[in-house]
Amino acid sequence: MSTEPNTAVPTGSEAAGGRDVVGAVLKACTLLGYFRADRPTWTLNDLTTASGMNKTTVHRLMATLIQAGWVDRSGEGGYRIAMPVFEIGSAALAKLDIRSAAKPFMSELAGAFGNTAYLMVPAEQGAVCIDLLEGRNSLVVAGINVGSVMPYHAAAGPVVMLAHSKALRDRWLTGDLPAITDRTITDVNRLVEHLDEIRSAGYALSNADYLPGVAAVAAPILGRDGSVVASISVGGRAEEFEGDALAAKIEKVCDAGARITRIAQALPRG
Repeated sequence: MSTEPNTAVPTGSEAAGGRDVVGAVLKACTLLGYFRADRPTWTLNDLTTASGMNKTTVHRLMATLIQAGWVDRSGEGGYRIAMPVFEIGSAALAKLDIRSAAKPFMSELAGAFGNTAYLMVPAEQGAVCIDLLEGRNSLVVAGINVGSVMPYHAAAGPVVMLAHSKALRDRWLTGDLPAITDRTITDVNRLVEHLDEIRSAGYALSNADYLPGVAAVAAPILGRDGSVVASISVGGRAEEFEGDALAAKIEKVCDAGARITRIAQALPRG
């Protein structure tokens, strides 16, 4: 049995909950709350400083979360969120306001072009598809479904988020980039140039760099601080993304991204 004195002051929620609230669980949830997309890894010392908790308490809580499978240790010894938390978060993302805000624009894109409209959000492991809407002539794209996680350096939706996020670039462009197809850009310097061009243009195009014969157009959705919160895209057969048809898709996707951005920036902070 631990002899460590319990000197923690109950939070408002804990005090209000009384006997129904388990203090240790509340503290563990507080620690999990520090992990964000722009800071996915924390050291014991940093968590202790940020939380104001006793270092031994933080160590025991994190050890318990590791045992439960909710947290992993990084190669450098820090803590990071494990896959079960990510999966639950991905499911929850499907119910966020951004999905509701994007739905009519996705319907408009799918209806206008007959292609599939996608909504993706950034996560540590890659871009997560949280919604899609098939058009009348949609190509059934195997492997891209709600909940699919895609690498940031391939396909228009993930790439446009990478282009508009310094935090994502700093994390993703540090190691080897696998070739998904023979058109995937795997050279970091070349990819950086490509990302700069995308950021300047305001949209991304892809053609068979993730799936053979599949092309897409994507635009970013930005939060009120300018950070990337999602991307909206349309994808389909590569031959349908040429000439005037491509120009029309670029215009409508960029317009949708800009309009959803205005909505996202007006949403109350979570």
